Amino acid sequence: MQERLQKIIARAGVASRRHAEELISSGQVAVNGKIVTELGTKADAERDHIRVSGKLLRIGSSESETKVYIALHKPDGVVSTLRDPEGRKTIADFLHGVHGRVFPVGRLEYHASGLMLLTNDGELANRIMRAHGLKQEYLCKIDGALTASEIREVERRGNAKLQRAKGMPVGWWQVKTSGTSKEDFRKVVIAAGHHVDKLRRIAIANIELGPLPSGRYRHVSREEISSLEHFLAKSARREQAS
Repeated sequence: MQERLQKIIARAGVASRRHAEELISSGQVAVNGKIVTELGTKADAERDHIRVSGKLLRIGSSESETKVYIALHKPDGVVSTLRDPEGRKTIADFLHGVHGRVFPVGRLEYHASGLMLLTNDGELANRIMRAHGLKQEYLCKIDGALTASEIREVERRGNAKLQRAKGMPVGWWQVKTSGTSKEDFRKVVIAAGHHVDKLRRIAIANIELGPLPSGRYRHVSREEISSLEHFLAKSARREQAS
């Protein structure tokens, strides 16, 4: 059966569907020896020879592969990909002991730290990346004192909720966002005349960073994944109803 290439690659656990599209567009995917760059291209996973970054895609083995879900505490100054052409340290350097191939679901900036999810479950990764209104939580260090009016403006324009971070030094805020990116939030803070010095993600939906040390990872429980899937299903229903 013919399917879009990005769907086949995601189902094989090589990358999320969005990352698969990037791989196709950049000429890293070949079908039957021919490089493909058009996103609408279809293939038959059972009959066609599909190579991603030179490696043959093996759909049969990946479908029977045990699903792996990892929560990683990405340190500051680490690239949130598995490889870096500039030779910088990547999140792959902190995944020793992880059995099977996993890929990151989304990214964090080079100087941002905190929670990242990695998995070989391409379908779940695609649902997370496509979810609108996905709740995320950050600890954020903002230079200068925010006035009450500035807080209201940042919350309104950045679609976020701010409160002073408990147990943290002055200048640290707990930021809860829904349906906005950290980049958009940063732009709003800058527009208010301040600068985001540090950013640490501590939660994605129901998955929390908790006391996990920087540079360490843990396996996400089946219960956490079930709750996440429930959240994604509710989000999809709300989007369809709107």
